[in-house]
Amino acid sequence: MSCKTKLPIWTAVVATAIALNFGGVATPALAEEVVLHMAVPDWPPTRIMKDLFNKNYKAPSGNHVKLDIDFIPWPDYYTRLNTSLTSGEKKYNMAVSDSQWLGAFIEAGYYRKINDLIDADPGLKATLSDMHPNPLQAYATYPYKSENYYGFPQMPDILINYYRTDIVCNEDEQKNFRAKYNQKLPCTPEEMDDVDWDTFEKMGEFFMRQKGDMLAGKPAGDDFYGIAYQAGRAYNNSTRQINGFIWQHGGNIWDEAQAPTGHAEGVVNSPEAVKALDHYLRLTKYMPPIVKTGGMDALKTDELFREGKLAMNIEYIGLAENTINPETSKVAHKVAFAQMPGLRGADGKLVRWSNIGGQPFVIMTWSDDKQIKEIVDFVKWWLSTGTQHAFAAAGGQSAIKSVYNDPKYLDYRPWNRTWAPGLEWQKDAWHIPEFFELLAQGQEQYDLAITGKQDAKTTLDNIAAFQERLLKEAGHIQE
Repeated sequence: MSCKTKLPIWTAVVATAIALNFGGVATPALAEEVVLHMAVPDWPPTRIMKDLFNKNYKAPSGNHVKLDIDFIPWPDYYTRLNTSLTSGEKKYNMAVSDSQWLGAFIEAGYYRKINDLIDADPGLKATLSDMHPNPLQAYATYPYKSENYYGFPQMPDILINYYRTDIVCNEDEQKNFRAKYNQKLPCTPEEMDDVDWDTFEKMGEFFMRQKGDMLAGKPAGDDFYGIAYQAGRAYNNSTRQINGFIWQHGGNIWDEAQAPTGHAEGVVNSPEAVKALDHYLRLTKYMPPIVKTGGMDALKTDELFREGKLAMNIEYIGLAENTINPETSKVAHKVAFAQMPGLRGADGKLVRWSNIGGQPFVIMTWSDDKQIKEIVDFVKWWLSTGTQHAFAAAGGQSAIKSVYNDPKYLDYRPWNRTWAPGLEWQKDAWHIPEFFELLAQGQEQYDLAITGKQDAKTTLDNIAAFQERLLKEAGHIQE
C-alpha cells in the first residue's frame, strides 16, 4: 500500500524509555560494519520503523549495523519479492511477509525456521510469551497454529470502523434517522462500538445522498455514500472481509488444522457460509458504484474516505495515520474510530470474528551467522517495551500485552481504544503453499458475485469444488 505520511514527534517519555532500554552498549575493540538487506511494503508502519532505527538503534554487539531497506509499493510487493526469491539472487536477509506466504516460501527453502533462535534466547522467549496468541500464531506459525515458528510480528493489524463525526453526529441527521428507523443514530465511539451489521446497513441506506441533497445541514457537493468495506478483485481484498462474515455466521473456510481429514466441500459452501456471503453482498448496494467494477480494494476505500465521500469505512488500522493527517485527508479533523461491527447473537452480544491483517518479519535461510545474530538483536530491539511504545506513539501497533495494556497506550492514537478488544476476535486464512491458487480462484468467484454475475450459492459451490480438488491433489485431504 504505497502510502507516505509525515512522521509525528514522539514524546520525551518515549525517547527516554528508548535511551534507558539501550544504554550501556559495549563496543568491541574492532567493530565491523554489518548490512542487513530487507524488503518491505511501502506504507506508514515500515517508514516509521526505518525512522526509529535510524534515530535510536545501537547494536549490542558494538558493530555498525545498517538497515538497507527496499520500500516496494503494496500492489507490486508480492510479485517483486517472489521474483527476487525465485531468481536465486539472495538479495535480502530479511523481509516483511504476508502470513499467507509462509508455507509457499518455507517449503521452497527461503524462510528460516526460528525455533532454535527463540530457545537459545530467554529474553526473546519471554517477549514472545507476552504476545497475544492470535497475531503470534498468524504471523509466525507454519502449519498455522503449530509449534513451528518462522516469523516475528512487525506490524499487527485489524479491521476497525472509521466514521465521520461531522455527519453522524449532526443534529438534523440524528433527528431524521430516529424518525425513519425509530432508533438513535450512533455518534460516540462507545455507541459505535455497539453497532451491529443491521444498524450498519441502516446507516448505509440512510446516508446515500446525491449531489445537491441536504447532508449535515448543507447541500452535498458530490454524490455521497453510506458505507464501504473491501470488495475488490485485487489480491485478497474481498476474501478477507468475506471470511469475517462467514466466521460470524457460524461457518468456516477450509481449516488446515483439520488436515488431512477436513474437507472443503460441505464446509466452504455450507448453508451458514452461503447466508454470510448473501449478507456481505446485500450491503454493497450502499457503497460507491466502483464496487460493481471489482475495483474497491483497501486502497480505494481508504482514498474515498479521505476524500470525504463516505460516512463510514471498514478499514485496517495500518492506513489510519493518513486519515488523520491534514496533508493527506480532507476529513482529518472529522473522523473517529470504533470497533468493527459484528453479528448480534441471541444473547444480545456481538460476534466480531475477523480476518487479521498485518505482517511478520522473516529471516532468509542464506543469512550467515553474523547477520543472524544482528537480526535477532534488531528484532529484540524492535519488540522491546521502549521501541514498541515509540512505534505506537508514531502510529503503529503492538501485539505485546504489557505494552498495549499500559494505560498510556490509549493516548497515542484515537483508534487504540479498539485494539485490545479487537485482537480477541482475529483469525487467519491458510498458510499452505497452495494459498495463491486458493486465493486467486476465490477472488475471481467472489468478483462474479460482487459484480452481479453470480449468486452466493453458486459462488461458494464453485469455490468448494475447486478447493476440494486442489487440496486432494496436494495431499491436504486424504479421505
